[in-house]
Amino acid sequence: MSTTETKAETTAPIAAPPAGRLKGKVALVTGATRGIGRAVAHAFAGEGARVAICGRSKEDLLAVAEELRLLGAECCAIKIDLSDHKSAIKLVDGVHRAFGRIDVLVNNASVLGSRKTLMETPAEEWDDVIRTNLDSLFWVTKEALGKMVPQNAGSIINVSSGVGRVGRARWGAYAISKFGLEGMTQVLADELKEYKVRVNSVNPGATRTQMRAAAFPGEDPSALPRPADITNIFVYLASDASAGVNGEQFEARDWMHRTDF
Repeated sequence: MSTTETKAETTAPIAAPPAGRLKGKVALVTGATRGIGRAVAHAFAGEGARVAICGRSKEDLLAVAEELRLLGAECCAIKIDLSDHKSAIKLVDGVHRAFGRIDVLVNNASVLGSRKTLMETPAEEWDDVIRTNLDSLFWVTKEALGKMVPQNAGSIINVSSGVGRVGRARWGAYAISKFGLEGMTQVLADELKEYKVRVNSVNPGATRTQMRAAAFPGEDPSALPRPADITNIFVYLASDASAGVNGEQFEARDWMHRTDF
């Protein structure tokens, strides 16, 4: 992908979908400064949610927060590196102080790592990928549940991958972290049924993002859907239309053109 294309994926405006399906809800989206996380934050804002976003870059966070406010949404932007449990506590408490509740959590933050065999993968890289993609998922979810369970309501949406459902060579720690995500989704879904907190996973599929470009540098990005094109499933799972849907695996592409929710 060219520099221009990469920049466009990060900064081009995303059209908001029809408003109203998430009115009154508070949604926290991790890794929301670019790609799928940013597109989901836009979609939620367009549907009337109050949106909390987090990321490592203050400049990028402020830019996305301004975009959400231009869509008419209240926004809470928190610069944070989810490198330990304490950072997750800080994040969730900050969102709760800002909005008083958390109805939706989208666990999107992740890193790819290098495309090497497991035998070739340095221990330090393994630690970084697992910490970012799986440990932080646990930390943030654990803290968010402390707010959702007393509400007796909530929706957690875990962003998965095709290689987290069928393993493939040279996807290493990334694939294994997504297998862990799928396992956590199933365990939590079963544990939380009585509290009416639902947990589901979404595989975005091949999408025009910087991570996809890094994984497949020779691929033509124009042949792929934009992040904004795959947000329907996230809106559905965040909305009351999906009440009772729990422990399921979804393919975002299956929902790209659906309007029946």
